[in-house]
Amino acid sequence: MVLVSGIGIQEHDGKQKKKTSQTNSHRLYSCPPASQALQRSSGITSTLTNGTKSKCKTQLLSQGETKKQAGCPVYIGQCSWMRRSESSCTINSSGSSRGRLRSSGSLPHIARTRSEQRIVPKSSCLLVALRPINVEEEKTKFFTSNYTYNPQFQYQEPMPTSVLEKYSQASNQFLAQAVRILSTVLRKYGDYENFQAVTGGNLLSKCQIWACCRKYMQKEGCSGEVVVQLTEDLLSQAVMTIENCRPTLSINLLGARQHWLEGMLRHEIGTHYLRGVNDARQPWHGSEGRKRFSLKPANPTEEGLASLHSVLFRKNPYLWRAALLYYAVSRAANSSFSELFHDLQQFVQDPNVRWEYCVRVKRGQLDTGQTGCFCKDQVYLDGILRILRHRHTIDFRRLTSLGKVSYEDAEELQKFAELDNIRIPHFMQDLEKYHHQLQHIMETNQITDEELQALLPN
Repeated sequence: MVLVSGIGIQEHDGKQKKKTSQTNSHRLYSCPPASQALQRSSGITSTLTNGTKSKCKTQLLSQGETKKQAGCPVYIGQCSWMRRSESSCTINSSGSSRGRLRSSGSLPHIARTRSEQRIVPKSSCLLVALRPINVEEEKTKFFTSNYTYNPQFQYQEPMPTSVLEKYSQASNQFLAQAVRILSTVLRKYGDYENFQAVTGGNLLSKCQIWACCRKYMQKEGCSGEVVVQLTEDLLSQAVMTIENCRPTLSINLLGARQHWLEGMLRHEIGTHYLRGVNDARQPWHGSEGRKRFSLKPANPTEEGLASLHSVLFRKNPYLWRAALLYYAVSRAANSSFSELFHDLQQFVQDPNVRWEYCVRVKRGQLDTGQTGCFCKDQVYLDGILRILRHRHTIDFRRLTSLGKVSYEDAEELQKFAELDNIRIPHFMQDLEKYHHQLQHIMETNQITDEELQALLPN
């Protein structure tokens, strides 16, 4: 591991000796003693409980103690406040079919499984449990069959039927908009590969990625607070998780491009991380607090906001990825794996990229020859369009300061909010410019206010 200006950096190039997490297959930054964390993490303390089966539990210290801190509030235990707004599910280690839903989880991603990484804990989150343990073997069979074989996925633990049913219903509400976005990109660039090369730029080296991360964290005033690790084992471009009680950003080396990396950092750090820090200060923080205030789910607001920030300052801010995920989920609901794979060829030529999209939206299935989908990935485009629909009435700074809440709850929560030392991302300081960029996103993707009002009348 290399430390660069307060950022904990870890490499995953497959050549170094692995240090396996107890929560997933990633190597981790070791959790420092509480005394060291106070000195190094700008007010964030992470401590581990004894025993490998114990889980840290976030506890906000008393208001009196918190006010003594100059920076962020101090926490004891796992920083669950930083986790995503999407649900995760803990699978009962006794083999029971019941899943326990929590109010937060990490961004949907699937790590490419290696034989030495197949050890998962007895109690794992939904997104880990949904990761097939035989991805590479089934990929080989699929490609050898000339893309006609339907993968038969295996999982470390049986999934509760109730959980799979919860995420099995695809929506077609914004399908026309998704197709239009994809078609617009293809008309301009010819194919996705050219779009990626022209708008994404060159792949960055490890040193360039580190430099960009360091520079960005300085902009947000959070140097030293987030561990950065580089890997080739993600299907997603990046994912923000908790590793040994430390906020950890894993970046896919194969997707880190010069014109897209800062957008990814605005998505992960500027949105998810900072909203999580702000959420931890609020009286509604935690599942019990959310119930007490009768809060709506943070999604689709959370991921919609983050997705908009990913493209906010691009010259051509096409919502390609959100649109393709929405389309893929919609089609997977009535298609087998191989049928979906061939369907996506109209948008993406690279078979490896199409494979990754198909695995994402078919995860949870044993026999992918059956119709069905895992619908979580539709949340990005859904959230984007809802936020754009109400962009003139949303107070974006207030929405960020209140933490991981829906824009629908923001106004009512204002009178209960704790607003001392809240964190606002640097790109939201100039709201006139921010709104101008949102309008540019709409125009680039051929989205109109009239259309959004018809789609979302309320």
